[in-house]
Amino acid sequence: MKMIAISTKAHCQLVNIDSQVQSVVDAIGVKAGITVHLDLRRRRLLPFGTCGTRSRVRDRLASRTWKHVPLWGIATTLQYSPGRVRCKKCGKIRVEAIPWSQGKCRLSLGLIWLLSAWCKLLAWEVVANPFGVHWNTVAAAVRQAVAYGLEHRELGEMLYIGIDELSRQKGHVYVTNVYDLKDKRLLWSGEGRSKETLEQFFAEHGEALKDKVKGVCCDMWQPYIDMVKEKLPDAALVFDKFHIIQHLLQAVDEVRRDEARELKKHNPELLKRTRYLWLKNPENLTDKQRARLGHLEKLNLRCNRAYLLKESFREFWNYKHKGWAKRFLKKWFWWATHSRLEPMRNFAWMLRRHEEDILNYFEMRIDNGAVEGMNNKATVVSHRCYGYRTATTYITALYHCLGKLPEPELVHKFL
Repeated sequence: MKMIAISTKAHCQLVNIDSQVQSVVDAIGVKAGITVHLDLRRRRLLPFGTCGTRSRVRDRLASRTWKHVPLWGIATTLQYSPGRVRCKKCGKIRVEAIPWSQGKCRLSLGLIWLLSAWCKLLAWEVVANPFGVHWNTVAAAVRQAVAYGLEHRELGEMLYIGIDELSRQKGHVYVTNVYDLKDKRLLWSGEGRSKETLEQFFAEHGEALKDKVKGVCCDMWQPYIDMVKEKLPDAALVFDKFHIIQHLLQAVDEVRRDEARELKKHNPELLKRTRYLWLKNPENLTDKQRARLGHLEKLNLRCNRAYLLKESFREFWNYKHKGWAKRFLKKWFWWATHSRLEPMRNFAWMLRRHEEDILNYFEMRIDNGAVEGMNNKATVVSHRCYGYRTATTYITALYHCLGKLPEPELVHKFL
């Protein structure tokens, strides 16, 4: 056993304690690490655990220990006997507010924020190994950091939000994510993609969002549409144009597959390996693909008619005014419904059913491009940890990495 000589002021800064109330008695180094013994200064008023009102010490509890940030690579533990005080306002007896701890957690605030900072960059298991802690300890640190951030987060001036689902694991297991499109941050995440899932979001934030949200962008998933129109009746609902284009490409590809199935007996090589010839934009084709497409266009194929409809629809997004876009959509609807192509007719009628919400794009040009980018980051969060067993843990990790949550003022910056 060896005594380590460190000045009281320096150790108070390392431990992040209130030097006016607590003091460092000694720091003893053993093989297992360093144990820092703390004690109260005499005749000091202690802050009440809930309201912070300062009162005299009533009694002391048994000694407790907290795992702290390693000093010079050596495991460090804080040891202290908390005091109990009686609040002057309510008369209740509570444990004092301990400045280096949060609630009943046995990790110091310094260690919590050190571990949580590294968890934004690395897998939790990778963070646990060099610090000599268990995975559960790292998970507890992240939960504490997220809880603090959500409690102190300000929604600010929020104008547009984006809603999208994200697959968590195989078997159609989803989480619903709500993003702030202006600040590009995660606002809320919940398990599932049903109407009840999104209802939880509005139950938590609905009142705060009513006057702040001007536009909501989402795909054509009916539970999302119903809930947005019910909870945010004054906000404009805009369908994401990338999802609309995705539906169009699926219709074109369905025409190609149907025709290739019919040609399989007579000319099976004609449409083989031509899928991306019909789905790509002309400027993105290679010379070889462009030559083959030119040959196929002369054969009066059904998939060529679908391709021409797809290319003509690109003009829809170039309009600047809603009225002109509506006229074009009406004309294109007639072309598609008279094309004798069942998938293209189905797509045209889908546009007709959601026409007003699609045309809102020309009054409020928002899309889910930023949402898809943040969903990619969310996928990276899952992949670097090889997935999470529970949705609760995964959602905690998403809040931590994508939520831009506030952090407290600390003596040290870890990253």
